Amino acid sequence: MDLLFPVTFRKRPSQLFFGSSSGTSIEKLPDKVILHIFSYLSHLEICRMAMICRRWRTIAYNTQLWKNVSLRPEVSGLHVGSLESLLSLISVRFGPSLRYIELPIELITHTVLHELSSKCPNLTHMLLDFSTAMQLHDFSEMQAFPAKLRYMCICLSEVIFMEGFMRKIYNFINGLEVLHLIGTYEKCEEEEEEIYEVINVHKLKSATPNLRVINLYGINFIDDSHIDAFSSNCIQLECLAVNFCNKVTGSTLKALLARSKQLKCLLMNGTSLKSEYVMQAEWDKCSVQELDISGTDLSTECLIDVLTRIPTLRFLSAGQINGFNDSVLKAWMEGGNPKTLIALDLDSSDNISDEGLARFITRYGAQLQACVLSGMTHITDQLWMTIMPILTNIRIIVMGTTERLSGNIHVDQLMDTIGSHCTKLERLELRWDPENLRFSDKSQKAIDLLRVKCLKLRCLVLNDGRYYETVKANFERADRTTVVRTTTSCRVSAYHVLSNYNDLIFN
Repeated sequence: MDLLFPVTFRKRPSQLFFGSSSGTSIEKLPDKVILHIFSYLSHLEICRMAMICRRWRTIAYNTQLWKNVSLRPEVSGLHVGSLESLLSLISVRFGPSLRYIELPIELITHTVLHELSSKCPNLTHMLLDFSTAMQLHDFSEMQAFPAKLRYMCICLSEVIFMEGFMRKIYNFINGLEVLHLIGTYEKCEEEEEEIYEVINVHKLKSATPNLRVINLYGINFIDDSHIDAFSSNCIQLECLAVNFCNKVTGSTLKALLARSKQLKCLLMNGTSLKSEYVMQAEWDKCSVQELDISGTDLSTECLIDVLTRIPTLRFLSAGQINGFNDSVLKAWMEGGNPKTLIALDLDSSDNISDEGLARFITRYGAQLQACVLSGMTHITDQLWMTIMPILTNIRIIVMGTTERLSGNIHVDQLMDTIGSHCTKLERLELRWDPENLRFSDKSQKAIDLLRVKCLKLRCLVLNDGRYYETVKANFERADRTTVVRTTTSCRVSAYHVLSNYNDLIFN
C-alpha cells in the first residue's frame, strides 16, 4: 500500500442498503454520485473506502478528490511509507489536479520537489514543515521547484539554518502573494537560549516583491529591521502580521506606514511595542483599517493618540492592555472615529468599567459584527442582557471568564435574549466556569429558541459540565452535531471578520 493507515471498515457495498423496505443497495449509485459523497470525507477515510472493492478503489483514487493534500501524519493521519511511494502518488494520483500540499521534513527532498514541479503544473499552495528538523536533506542538486506558487508556508526549526535551501528556490517564488513564516513561539521554554536567525529575511524579501500578505508568527529573531526590509520592497503589501514576535518594538512603524500605502491590516499581538515609537507614526495619513495591539504595554496617552487619528478603523483588538480604560473609550467616541468599527476585542481589559462599555456599545453596537468582552470578572450577564438588543448585526460573541465568580450567571435568560435579538450570530463562546452557570428544568426552551432563531450558528463553545452536555444533546437531536464544542479544543476569535482571514490561516 502506498498510504499506510488502519483498516477498520470492510463491509462490502452490496451489504449497504438505503432502507430495509426498498432493498436498494449503494452499489447501484452511479460513480459520479459516490465520487460526490467521497468528497465530504477526509483523505484517511477515503483511503479506508478504497479497501472495500475494486470499483470504490478506482473512485477513491480519482484526482478530483486529491486537490488539497496534507501528508503530515499529525494533521491528516496519512503516512507515506517511502519516498518511492510518494513519487508514484505525485505522478499517478495527484497530477495536474493538485492545488495544495503539506510536506513534513522527511519528505522534503530535491527529487520530490522536482516531481511536483514537473507533474503538478497547477500547484499554487504549499506548506513545508521543517519544525522538527535536526538536519536538512542535501539540496545541492536541486534545479527545479514549483513555479506557480501563490501561497507558501514554512514552519521553521529553532536550530536548522535554511539559507542553503532558500538559495535554490529564490528564482521560483517571485510570484508569491501570501507568505507565512511560522516560528517556535509555542514550543519555547522559559529559560533564555541562544537565538539563531535561521532564515535570511533580507534576502527573502528581494525574491518576493509581489507579496500582499506576510505572516511572521512567533519568530524569536524577527525585529523591526525585518519589517523595514519587507516594507522597502513589497509595494503591494495589504496585510502584515507579526503576532508574538517579541523583539518588535515599532521603531520602523513610521517608515512602514509611509511606504505601504495599501496596508489595511496590521496585527501586532504580543509584541514589545513602545509608546513613543507608535506615536511617531503618521496614523492620520495611513490606510490601516484593522489593528491588533493586544498584549502590549502601550500607555493610555498612546492609545488615545492612535485611536483618535486613524480615520477608518473597522477592526480593533486591544485586549490585555492596562492602559486601555474609560478615558480611552471616551476620547475615541468624542472624536467620532469608531463610526466605521465592525469588530471590537477587549479581552481581559480590567481597567474598563461596565458603565464605560455600556455607553460605547449603546452608541456603536448596532454596527458591530464581532464583540469580545471576555476575561473580565465585572462584566457579567447583566451587562450582556442590556446590550444584546442593540447587537442586531452581530456575528461573533465571546463572553465570560474562567475565574470563579462570587455571583451566578443566569444562562437561560441569556440564551433567550441572544436567540431573540442576534439572529445573524455565527460563533458564540461562553467562558464562564460551569459552577457559575445557573439554569432550570425549562432551559431546553431557551436552547431551542437559540437553535431555531440563529440558523447561521456554526460554533457554540462552552466549558465542560452539565450545561455543556445539555446544550450538546439538544443540538445533536436536531442533527447539528458539529456546532457545540468545548473550550479545551476550540476558541472563538474576532479574527474571522478580518478582510484577509482566509489568507492568514495556517496549520
